[in-house]
Amino acid sequence: MRYLISSIILLTVGYACQKSTEKASRELPANRYNVAFLVMNGTYNTELTAPYDIFQHTIFRQGIKAMNVFTVAATREPIHTFEGLQITPDYGYLTDSLPPIDILVVPSAEHHLDTDLEDSAMLAFVRRAAGQATYVTSHCDGAFVLAQAGLLDDHASTTFPGDLALYKERFPHLQVIDSVYFVHDGKFITSAGGARSFEAALYLTQVLYGEQIARDLAGGLVIDWQLAKVPHLIVP
Repeated sequence: MRYLISSIILLTVGYACQKSTEKASRELPANRYNVAFLVMNGTYNTELTAPYDIFQHTIFRQGIKAMNVFTVAATREPIHTFEGLQITPDYGYLTDSLPPIDILVVPSAEHHLDTDLEDSAMLAFVRRAAGQATYVTSHCDGAFVLAQAGLLDDHASTTFPGDLALYKERFPHLQVIDSVYFVHDGKFITSAGGARSFEAALYLTQVLYGEQIARDLAGGLVIDWQLAKVPHLIVP
């Protein structure tokens, strides 16, 4: 009987591990950009869902290299956004084998000004992902994470308007840009966040696909996209 119970336990654990591996190693459609959204408890809805909506809708446009969008967190246990939305992350960066990341998105979260900046495992993941990514984007206080990871030392950046003074105080060596919706410098695109997250995401689609595709994506979300009318800085 003891042997039978032990066997059942081992089989149950093995099945659970197999399910975890299957989910973590699921195949994403080929010939697409892999876009990872870093989420955690306290992530703000808009900074997550605005770029997620824009990028996910690329799958409905013909003749382009669309995007695979997925969420990544420390755990694959459900997390809750600041506004209370429950999200089950697609991958856990501490436990799973992750697909190659072409674009890393760092939305703002409740504790990006304090305790999250002490999370060495999260910062290490951001550094690794940024190292392989073609583009790294942040929204609102997500810039604090990129700066804390040392990724913006040689790049101009911006953040949430109400936190610009604190951003400059905490990172006095950075080149911080005021009064813009987003800044593009090298592989990094940092935005003011909030509804301005839409503009930063649309800008990246224009970089990748051209103005017409960006306008088509904007039109699907009833946004009048005209880059010339958006306050921004592109560093040559």
